Amino acid sequence: MKATDARVMTLDQIDDEVLKLKKEQFNLRFQKATGQLEKTARVKQVRKDIARIKTIAAEKAAAKKA
Repeated sequence: MKATDARVMTLDQIDDEVLKLKKEQFNLRFQKATGQLEKTARVKQVRKDIARIKTIAAEKAAAKKA
């Protein structure tokens, strides 16, 4: 997911997206542990997406308070 996509989302949509990505991250970790993971780069990509979206959510929350 690109940052521009996340910036147009509302905070509720961002929370839903983070939840979805965390579920995917869990599934990827499980696949890695069982040796079924094919796209190992996806683990890093999901982790970065979560961080990117959380950063944008924090920016939006700070802007709302100010």
